Order: sequence, then structure tokens, then C-alpha cells
Amino acid sequence: MKKILFISALSMAVACKVQKNKPISEANVEDYANTITSSELKEHLYTFASDEFQGRDTGKPGQKKAANYLKKEYISMQIPSPLGEDDYFQDIPSSFFNNQFNDSENVVAYIKGSEFPDEIVVISAHYDHVGVDGQGNIYNGADDDGSGTVSVLEIAEAFQEAVKDGYRPRRSILFLHVTGEEKGLLGSKYYTQNPIFPLENTVTDLNTDMIGRIDPKHEDNPNYIYLIGSDKLSTELHELSEEVNKKYTNFDLDYTYNDENDPNRFYYRSDHYNFAKHNIPVIFYFNGTHADYHKPTDTPDKIEYDLMTRRAQLIFYTAWEVANRDNRLLVDKAK
Repeated sequence: MKKILFISALSMAVACKVQKNKPISEANVEDYANTITSSELKEHLYTFASDEFQGRDTGKPGQKKAANYLKKEYISMQIPSPLGEDDYFQDIPSSFFNNQFNDSENVVAYIKGSEFPDEIVVISAHYDHVGVDGQGNIYNGADDDGSGTVSVLEIAEAFQEAVKDGYRPRRSILFLHVTGEEKGLLGSKYYTQNPIFPLENTVTDLNTDMIGRIDPKHEDNPNYIYLIGSDKLSTELHELSEEVNKKYTNFDLDYTYNDENDPNRFYYRSDHYNFAKHNIPVIFYFNGTHADYHKPTDTPDKIEYDLMTRRAQLIFYTAWEVANRDNRLLVDKAK
């Protein structure tokens, strides 16, 4: 009996040793960024922005299909829910929408940090769109925001591949797919009013809303991405973002829409803003509008998949640096 117990204890010790996290500094982050591929993004998006999902209108059957698609993918990647078991849905009752829309849900998945598990890096995108019009035209929303949604899936997979190799992020990461953005940022509003993790422990929100296309301004130079909000609350976040881009992706970072006087007011028009209102530093990644914006012609065949892949990799690199730096981002411009 003693011998059996000894062998069991030895086996457990070996197993624990194998599962022990490796120093994150030893990881080659580019190996994991390169798991974000145009082929996988394309495969996801041709399903997610297909007619089957009926424009993913909040509370409608197509949005429910989209939510279940995301849940299935996270289960397949073995990324757990912060809600426990197989519950990946943060339910939002119709009453929150003043009964104007049916019950809906945010979709959440979570990788627990190794050293600062109570500090949360949020990577967000809205997965709803505007549905079907009175003439039966389906608004597939491939760029808005199918592109952001499937990019978050691929970013999550990249982090999970690192975890499988023993490189767990030092801070926790919440992958947050919000509903109701097109109805007035309602899903992110619900999350910030009913947070799964305390907002005071939320380090940043990196929000991805439309990163698959090229706007008219950049047709001759598509090596760009608009960044909005990066410097509004945290100088450190802005500087980190710039350094990461210079080191890994070398985009032209366009801050046109970050101007307080910009008439489009995009800073206030996507889900990051509900975090910024609570003095949580944010970056909004955006390709700008185009002729198919909010039209039935926003379809997956028009996405620039190689460009979208590099943009998703930039977001992954930024999240990696925020999650693994020694100190939490400093909020030096709180409002």
C-alpha cells in the first residue's frame, strides 16, 4: 500500500512539473502571432457573415446562431468560460432594452493569468449587426463587425496555443463578444454595469470594430489602421502601442479620428467607450467606413484577408505586451 501511494505521489509530482508555467520571457511571441492566419479568418467569416446568420440582429434567431457559433469555437479551443461549466453567455433580459428587443447575450471566454490573475485585459468586439430589411435583404455585416469578431477568436486561439506550450499570460484575458452595439452600445453597457470581473481590476479594453477593409483615403496605401482613444487615458498604453507596432507590424497608425474635434465622433460610437467612461484605458482598432458600410453589400468576399490578418496580429501583440509587462498600465489622464 505504501509503495502504491508513493508511486501515485511521484506521478502527481511529475504531472505538476510538466504542467508548470514557463517564464513568459522565454516565449517567441511571433510564433503565436503567426497562428493567426488569413485562411482561418476567411473560413470563420464566410460562415459568420453568411445568410444563415440573417444579419445577426439583436435578440433574433440569427444572433442566437452567432452566439452558439462562438461558444462552439471556444469549447473546441478548450478556452473556458469565466461563468463556469459550459455557460459562455452573459444573459441580458429584454427589460434592459426597455422591452424593445428580445432577450440577448454577450459571449465570454477567459484565460486565467499566472501571476496577476485578478487583473483583467479585455479584448472585445460586437458580434451583432442590423439584420434583414423590409424587402428581405440580409445585412451580412462582414466588416461590421464580423471582421472584429472572428479576429478575436483567432487572437484567443493564439493565446491558448501559448498556454498549451506552458506560456500562460501573467494577467488574465477576457474575450468579450458583445451584443446590441448597433442598438446603442447596449451589450457593452450591460457588461460594464454588471461586470463579471470588477471594473477597478480591468486594465484595458482593446476593441476591434471593422478591420477587414480599406477606406477611400487609403486606397493607394493600404498599410494602415486607425487607432482611436489610445492616448486619452493612459500615456503608457499609447507609447506601448506605438512601440509594439514599430517592432512587429509597421503599420501607418492613423490618428485622424482620435481628434477631439473630429465630426464623426467615432471615439463615442463603439463598445470601448463604455469602458473609457470608467477610466479604463482603451484602443479602438478601425479601418474607416466605405461604400458598403451598413448596406447588404458588406459581404465576406470583399474582405482583404491578408491585411486583416496583420491587423489582428497587431492587436494580439499589443494585448500580449499589456498582459505580460511587470506593472499594470498607469492611468495618468483620468477624467
